[in-house]
Amino acid sequence: MLTGIQALLLDISGVIYQGSQPVEGAVEVIEKARQKGLTVRFLTNTASKSSAQIMQELRSMGVNIEPQELFTAPRAACELIDERGLRPYCILPDAIAAKFECYPPEQADAVLLGDAVDGLSYASLNQAFRLCQAGAPLIAIGMNRYYMSDEGLQLDAGPFVKALEWAARTEAQVMGKPGRAFFHRAVASTGYQAHECLMVGDDIDADVLGALDAGIPAVLVRTGKYCPEDEQKLTSGGRVIDSLAHLFD
Repeated sequence: MLTGIQALLLDISGVIYQGSQPVEGAVEVIEKARQKGLTVRFLTNTASKSSAQIMQELRSMGVNIEPQELFTAPRAACELIDERGLRPYCILPDAIAAKFECYPPEQADAVLLGDAVDGLSYASLNQAFRLCQAGAPLIAIGMNRYYMSDEGLQLDAGPFVKALEWAARTEAQVMGKPGRAFFHRAVASTGYQAHECLMVGDDIDADVLGALDAGIPAVLVRTGKYCPEDEQKLTSGGRVIDSLAHLFD
């Protein structure tokens, strides 16, 4: 499975930990990968935690991670907004809202949407719809359908992005998985080519099929949000293992 692979692109939630508990053997495999000389990158669409919080959680579980190894969808979205000089109306969780300069609807010229949980109300989504209907671009922090928490599966931002796309007859620019631009950015940081990297994820659509679409070999793990029917969606270049702990088996 790892023949010719020089870099690992690892999803975090559902692959390295589930809820607040680490996946058994995952930390040891990451360390083994480093010992073998593999470059490691951590990719996440999570917007409910800051980058500092994500790194602190991983370090508390024994994962060695440096800031340049973490690629988050909020960071990619922030860079896009700065490059275009946009004034976004934001529907974001409190953990990352401070990273963005957000504007009231009457001043906004874009919509930025993430997994804001209770912030995804009818009122906020209706404001976003009106802006998109008037021509404002819709920027999505990831397109995940759902995620796994300690309480079980939870709706992610993807379904709400799809609703706005359909209602406003627009198409979101996805600054996170499964967007090609996000994967290409992560690959470029490794110094290798896409076919020399391996994506490992628990989300068949955002992690695995998204990576394959970007030309990156991918592995689906049977942890996190994995469902047995996910395996039927696998295309050429995709593999399945029980968990990250089995990557070198």
